[in-house]
Amino acid sequence: MYFDDPPTDRQAMITAVAMPSDTNALGDIFGGWLMSQADIAGAILAYRRAGGRVVTVAVDCFNFILPVYVGDRVIFYADLARTGKTSIKVDLSIFAQSNWDDGAIRRVATGSMIYVHIDEARRPTPIEGDAKSQD
Repeated sequence: MYFDDPPTDRQAMITAVAMPSDTNALGDIFGGWLMSQADIAGAILAYRRAGGRVVTVAVDCFNFILPVYVGDRVIFYADLARTGKTSIKVDLSIFAQSNWDDGAIRRVATGSMIYVHIDEARRPTPIEGDAKSQD
């Protein structure tokens, strides 16, 4: 599930400030930086749900809606979309708040990422608990 506005029933997984070092050659915030931060946010939720180590296996989708600017506070919300036998799908809603304008919070991106729970040998391992659906 994606959020149109920041949800009031949960805290953000992570918050980051877009810095000059996060720009591409033209001075715009690099999409890869945004995806990297989203992956961290999604992995936190997946780790908690799996009860242990997870790895990213797929970016199911990622939509850039509005640009992120240097100095923006970027806020990442994660929602558990599906738990399978070994995998977890996390939906991400990403917002930005600028210090340069009216301070409004706007949705800048959405994405879905899939993580797999792994054991000490880095092999897929079952996730304990009730699964919403199986792999």
